[in-house]
Amino acid sequence: MQTWINIFLKFFFLLTPFFVISIFLAMTGGWDARPRRALAVRVTIAVLFTCTALFLFGGYVFAIFGITLDAFRVGAGALLFLSGLSLTRGEIVAPAEDAGGIAVVPLAIPVTVGPATTGALLVMSGELGSPSEKIVAGSAMLSAAVVVGVMLMTSGALERRLGRTGLGILSKLTGLILVSMAAQMIFTGARNLLAHSA
Repeated sequence: MQTWINIFLKFFFLLTPFFVISIFLAMTGGWDARPRRALAVRVTIAVLFTCTALFLFGGYVFAIFGITLDAFRVGAGALLFLSGLSLTRGEIVAPAEDAGGIAVVPLAIPVTVGPATTGALLVMSGELGSPSEKIVAGSAMLSAAVVVGVMLMTSGALERRLGRTGLGILSKLTGLILVSMAAQMIFTGARNLLAHSA
């Protein structure tokens, strides 16, 4: 159970929910509650599909391109670091796209499942060996995505409760957590690469 909780929390912060909510609210400003909830459902479905595909087939990426897990861990950690850094600096820019077709692009990809999240999913897919580990990790990942989806569906209430300032603070805290996760990924990958080359 502890493993499930750890993976759930990791993916929850990887999906940067407060950043996503800020973008979602900015792109649906003036919308009624019903179409906003419908969009949130479509975004959630797209995120679930994308995460599942990356998680199940990520291991094949290493085999096809001959990339080692540790090398990819360093690269993904660097992307994750940049994403976390942009959140801590408050660099939130809403895409100027037509709000009618934004469920998959850009809200699901790359706002929710960006390059850093993709890299982390591929690393985790390569790290897990046994089917039981993959089931635990997969269920935790999907649960985190569903929770983020529920937060999008109730984003109007969250905005009234927290305000834009509160969401901004939570987004920056998420950024700090992502930077810490990135540092650990880079350190682990670099240490293993140096150990193998020695």
